[in-house]
Amino acid sequence: MKELFKITIIQSELHWENAEANRKMFSEKIQNTKDKTDLIVLPEMFTTGFSMNAEKLAEANDGKTLYWMISEAQKNNCAITGSVIITENNQFYNRLFFVFPDGSYKKYDKKHTFTLAKENETYSAGTELLIVHYKGWKICPLVCYDLRFPVWARNTEEYDILIYVANWPKVRTLAWDTLLRARAIENLAYCIGVNRVGFDGNDHEYIGHSTIYDVLGKQISTSVSGEFSENITLEKEHINTNRKHLQFLNDRDHFTLK
Repeated sequence: MKELFKITIIQSELHWENAEANRKMFSEKIQNTKDKTDLIVLPEMFTTGFSMNAEKLAEANDGKTLYWMISEAQKNNCAITGSVIITENNQFYNRLFFVFPDGSYKKYDKKHTFTLAKENETYSAGTELLIVHYKGWKICPLVCYDLRFPVWARNTEEYDILIYVANWPKVRTLAWDTLLRARAIENLAYCIGVNRVGFDGNDHEYIGHSTIYDVLGKQISTSVSGEFSENITLEKEHINTNRKHLQFLNDRDHFTLK
């Protein structure tokens, strides 16, 4: 029997700094996604857009958005992931939640804060990589700027799926497309990037290009500039066959991150 994993990516505009409107919008989009899925992936800071106004917008870890994600996961019997502005111990985090169908969850704080936008002056950086075990698959979820740092994503954990949720601007779309494909090839893993579209409150434009690459860097999903959702089936056999044949991961350099 084939080991399959169905993943739904949702590329959308975001209501600037309006969490209630974004939660309502994504509930409607999820409801309209009729295909059965194992995981729904939403963009970075999907309730607010990429805002540095954390003092006004941040939620507690157990705030409304996490409970909304739990509700959606349970209602749709699937996992859901995306990042949110969180406050904890008098610090702010760009925190990704991975919520399971039973309502339990894991969290990952964005490691590489985007200095060009001075994200580092508002948000504290995470220090721990997250590997999620779900339905027999190993998933590594990361956030936006993390994409530029291949060492952090280096596949020492034998993960199957690498995910980036993002607010990646139009002006650097070529880098987004190129680096997502590179991360798939070098890690012999499926690589998924989910970005937003439209303009944010700072007049930065985003054109999406959310997509999925297989372990050889072949694009297996649509990549368009407007709003869309897509359900793609991943196959474990594709990973196993290519890793057994190519064995590139066996030749990795060994070192320790400091």
